[in-house]
Amino acid sequence: MLIVDSQVHIWTSGTPVSVHRQVSAYTKEELLRDMDEAGVRAAVLHPPSWDHKANEVAIEAARQHSDRLAVLGYFDVGRAENHSLVDTWKKQPGMLGLRFAFLRPGEENWLIDGTMDWLWPAAERAGLPVGLLLAPGRAKAIPDIAAKHPKLRLLIDHMARARGSKDDASFADLGDLLALAKYPNVAVKATGAPSYSSEPYPYRNIHNYLKQIFDAFGPTRMFWGTDITRMPCSWRQCITLFTEELPWLKGPDLELVMGRAVCDWIGWKLSA
Repeated sequence: MLIVDSQVHIWTSGTPVSVHRQVSAYTKEELLRDMDEAGVRAAVLHPPSWDHKANEVAIEAARQHSDRLAVLGYFDVGRAENHSLVDTWKKQPGMLGLRFAFLRPGEENWLIDGTMDWLWPAAERAGLPVGLLLAPGRAKAIPDIAAKHPKLRLLIDHMARARGSKDDASFADLGDLLALAKYPNVAVKATGAPSYSSEPYPYRNIHNYLKQIFDAFGPTRMFWGTDITRMPCSWRQCITLFTEELPWLKGPDLELVMGRAVCDWIGWKLSA
C-alpha cells in the first residue's frame, strides 16, 4: 500500500510553536530516517511559520528527494508584487501548491478581510491546490470561496479542529466541516488525529468522528497524515490507527485515504 503523509514540517532555524517539538531543527535527513522506520513512502512538506527560510529548506529537500517529498509552500499574499508568483509557482522543484496557516502577526484575518480575494481565481487558473489551517469558526468562510471557484482545489488542515482541544469538545463544531463536503472541490486532511484525544492509543473516543468525516467526504477527499512533530504517539501508531483500528476503513478505500487520494488531489505523480 502506498502510504503518503499529507502534512509534515522540517526546519533548520527558528523556535517552533509550543505544540511542536522544541528543537532548533528537524532536518530532511531526520525526516527521511523516521519515515523509513515507520514505513512511510512519501510526505508532503508544509513550510512552518517559525522558520523564515522554510520555503527554501523544503524546496531543496524536494529537489534532492523528488521521489519522496513534495511541497505546498506559501508567500505573503498581502504584497501586490507577489501576485505574479502564482503563474510560475510550480516551476520550483517539488512545488505542487500553496498552504496558509495564518499564524504570523498580521495574517489572522487574511481569509475574511479581503486580503486573499485575488488569490482564489489566480490559483484556480494556475491549477494550484490551496491548503488552509482554519481558526475556530472560519470553516464558515469556505463555502463562498468553493462555490465561486469550482475548479479551485482546497485542502482543510487537521479536520478544522481547534489547536489544543480534546475529546468531544474538540469536535463540538464538526458540523461546520461536514457541511463543506457538499462542495466537490473541498477535501479534508485527517492530520493530527491522535492529538485530539486525551485517551491512550488507539484513541477510541474519536473513532466515531473520523467515521463521520469519512462518510461525508468519502475516500477520495479524506487524507491520512500526521503533523508528526506534535503527535503524542509514534509515527507507526499514527499509521495503524487508520490501517488496523478502524474496521470500516479497508480495501480500496483504505488505500485511497492512506496516500493515493492526496497524490491525485495535488497532482503528484508518485509511483508505489
